[in-house]
Amino acid sequence: MSGVGKGIATASIGQILEAEGYKVNPIKVDPYLNVDAGTMNPTEHGEVFVLRSGLETDQDMGNYERFMNLDLSAGDYITSGMVYKHVIEKERNLGYGGKCVEAIPHITGEITRRILNAAEANGSEVSLVEIGGTVGDYQNIMFIEAARVLRIKNPDDVIFILVSYLPMPSTIGEMKTRPTQNAVRQLNSYGVQPDFIIARSTVPLDQKRKEKIAISCNVRAENVISAPDIKSVYDVPLNFAKDKIGETLISTLKLQPKKKKEGLTKWRQFVNKISNADKEVKIAVIGKYFDSGDFVFSDAYVSVIEAIKFSAYNKGARPKLDWLNAKDFENAILKAAVLKKYHGILVPGGFGESGIEGKLLAIEYARKNKIPYLGLCYGMQLMVVEYARNVLGLKEANTSEINPMSPDKVIDIMPDQKKKMEDKDYGGSMRLGMYEAVLKEATIARKAYGVNKIEERHRHRYEVNPDYIERLEEAGLVFSGTSPDGTLMEIAELSKKVHPFFLGTQFHPEFQARPLAPHPLFDAFIAAALNSQK
Repeated sequence: MSGVGKGIATASIGQILEAEGYKVNPIKVDPYLNVDAGTMNPTEHGEVFVLRSGLETDQDMGNYERFMNLDLSAGDYITSGMVYKHVIEKERNLGYGGKCVEAIPHITGEITRRILNAAEANGSEVSLVEIGGTVGDYQNIMFIEAARVLRIKNPDDVIFILVSYLPMPSTIGEMKTRPTQNAVRQLNSYGVQPDFIIARSTVPLDQKRKEKIAISCNVRAENVISAPDIKSVYDVPLNFAKDKIGETLISTLKLQPKKKKEGLTKWRQFVNKISNADKEVKIAVIGKYFDSGDFVFSDAYVSVIEAIKFSAYNKGARPKLDWLNAKDFENAILKAAVLKKYHGILVPGGFGESGIEGKLLAIEYARKNKIPYLGLCYGMQLMVVEYARNVLGLKEANTSEINPMSPDKVIDIMPDQKKKMEDKDYGGSMRLGMYEAVLKEATIARKAYGVNKIEERHRHRYEVNPDYIERLEEAGLVFSGTSPDGTLMEIAELSKKVHPFFLGTQFHPEFQARPLAPHPLFDAFIAAALNSQK
């Protein structure tokens, strides 16, 4: 069923197989008709994750990249919208030679083609294909049918894994297997029999339940994998390993065991850092996709959250994140002085005018009170607006996204983006994907990265207006990272002589943060936050 942890299960299996020495590529199937995830509301669907190529995808692609420490390609993501769009365009161009174009075999054939192409392009030995949604959904039937045909054509090379939830009603105190039995019967009606069942529940699965599921669902008991609720999703590969899922998968797929393999040693070391973190670092995240206090929809900022965690654990610290709604600062529900208790302040990316003045108040407080600050994308743009207003004295400075009539648009839309906006060409039309940046010597950014040229992922339309760069720099703002031709400002910061850490990025560094490779800018931010406690 949806939301039960298919993405984490897929990423964990990929991590285990890679640790066993196999080259793996994960593929995410999203059955919605959107061509990509870029036009979806993050409060409803979660974070939009951006690949190196610039493709806007589901957040599960981020889980795959983080767990498996790899960069995925555009071919590793499939939506119904992509598939139908391709088939319709091919039909319009007489690509089917006058045939009647139908869901079967043409839609299913296109799905299969994409899966096989992704495997070939990655040179992988194993492909993991996650089909989104819930068993019984109309929209994913074509994908299950394509997988069924793939199994028939490759009987020794295709296996099915069902992730199923086993409820445990509090009034009964007993794990119930009936929903899983019904899910398997539903799959059977599609002609699919799962080879493995990953049993999600609040507590570990006992042997009795494993045997019951095995008999009623026609799978081997050792192929029923316990997946209980845990404190950290990064424990999942280790939990799966206890049930020997790696060895069983390798045996079922008849793969040759690898002689040279890393195993889960490094992953286990990372997980140990989580449990051994002995100090706390308090970070205030100022955004708008939640209410102040308890974070009600963490999926909207999942990459930011995980990037903070990786760097905090890397420094032996436990991150304590508080979610403060920017609109509460605007409406005086919260006073800026509440921020003095935090070791660091972060403003993530976003769109639209909601909560902007509240974010500006928080940024001003962080600057004046020398609290370590990290601004991501919109967080950097507003950092520039705040500096222009309160240091340069341009009281009406703004971004043209919020006030196109501002006399001082210090953040403005790029000319090529303006044309797309006029044409209402929104989908996949921003500055997206990987771009190079050159770093200035003797800056926080240069010291953090340790190199003078970097590549980072972008997702935005607006840039620092070139007409104001010289004045901002004369007033003390340092543009420590720029595009190679020097026209686009990629990183802004204040010198350490005036602030311990006040830095913003036009790009999204969180997309490249990994458990085994924390992002250098997040490392520097957390280090500054920890240092502020002394």
